[in-house]
Amino acid sequence: MQIQPQKSKYQLKVSICVSFALFIFVVGCASTHETTKITRAWAVAATTLQDFTFPKDFLWGAGTSSHQVEGNNTNNDWWQWEQYIPLNMRSGQACDEWNRFEEDFRLAQTLGLTAYRFSLEWSRIEPAPGQFDNSALTHYREMILSLKSKGIEPIVTLNHFTIPLWLVNEGGWLSDKSPEFFAQYVQKATEALGGDVHYWITLNEPAVYTYKSYMIGQWPPGEKSTKKAFNVVKSLARAHVLAYGKIKEVYAQKGWPEPKVGIAQQVLIFAPCSSYSFRDKLSAKLRDGMINHLFVQALIQGKARIFGVFSIKLPKAGTLDFIGLNYYTREYVRSRGFLLSDILGSECVPKNPRGKKTCLGWEVYPQGLYTFIKAFSKYKLPILISENGICTNDDTQRSQFIEEHLKAVALAMKEGAPVIGYLYWSLIDNYEWAEGFAPRFGLIEVDYTTQDRKIRESARKYEEIIRSGKLIF
Repeated sequence: MQIQPQKSKYQLKVSICVSFALFIFVVGCASTHETTKITRAWAVAATTLQDFTFPKDFLWGAGTSSHQVEGNNTNNDWWQWEQYIPLNMRSGQACDEWNRFEEDFRLAQTLGLTAYRFSLEWSRIEPAPGQFDNSALTHYREMILSLKSKGIEPIVTLNHFTIPLWLVNEGGWLSDKSPEFFAQYVQKATEALGGDVHYWITLNEPAVYTYKSYMIGQWPPGEKSTKKAFNVVKSLARAHVLAYGKIKEVYAQKGWPEPKVGIAQQVLIFAPCSSYSFRDKLSAKLRDGMINHLFVQALIQGKARIFGVFSIKLPKAGTLDFIGLNYYTREYVRSRGFLLSDILGSECVPKNPRGKKTCLGWEVYPQGLYTFIKAFSKYKLPILISENGICTNDDTQRSQFIEEHLKAVALAMKEGAPVIGYLYWSLIDNYEWAEGFAPRFGLIEVDYTTQDRKIRESARKYEEIIRSGKLIF
């Protein structure tokens, strides 16, 4: 047996540096190659898609969430949080959807929508631990039946950021018991509502929730702790797995047709601040893997690991029947170095800003939706565009936004991507969390003083596409 000479510390350092340099080079080349492919596909899209028609069973819809539209959700963490911010930034009666859902559903029907995503308010259904409000469940059942009577498929989200105050007192998602609490609520909701629901979304944007609530402290509970953030991610992943099992179990026991269960995962295009910097490209690539893919991979594989930082092993793998993608914009990233705390980089403003901006300063970049549909197709699961929208006071810009992003969807579908539907965010103007009521996302305008609704012209343009099944060039 030949004995290999042991490398010196110097040789080892050189070897590591060379390997790392090669990795950065590969990342840079792959990134450049992918960008070139997307640019070419986009340039010929208008010609390529002239004969494209969306499938007859394609889900055309829009979405909202309970706290953003219902009004007077006084028993959750967000309502409590709002008591410490200016009065005009509080949700209050929001859009009064709790009392006006029938009117809004009729408007959705008028626009030809075939799907509507909304969320259940956990704090209404379970106002105290283990105590369920049957009147709240009856109300949500009435909503579901109203949608079904209008030919609109209900897509039900079980948790869209807010949690009951009693769970806050237990420690929120930091509590080891939180996954079991969530599963208990999900079982009750499924038993009461499941007979008329085919699509369930367990969690909305787990990465966004964790970042806003536990990394930068912008949302309740206002924490700024990386350690706590990773613990919350683990709780949310376990909560999904348990909820998935409960939903499937209830349907099997009741003899109902098997449902489809997924999550709504926000995805962000991370671009290097400098296209010439391999370090920026590396930071952007690592952010993409960690923020866009890690949670989904954990649910598919039953485990996930970031060496030296984070690891999780879940009770079960394969707990996604479809993937919901919430896509809005692109962010630019600058590397801060190669230390663990720096390698993910920080947001930056490029020297030559590209693309139009929304009222929240987000870049409009429809090519990013095409990129993500193609990237997530590798998981071999149906893809639902569960959110995609723009806040703007220029309704022409909203029309263009919808058309351009549907072009991205159509282009990916023509190339074989398994997209089952597109849900614009949002059906009506709504309370936009920390930004209050100023951002206007809705297909339908809401006068917050009178609660009057008015269909925007962009909604009519969307309707034309829905009814024809074709894009307008």
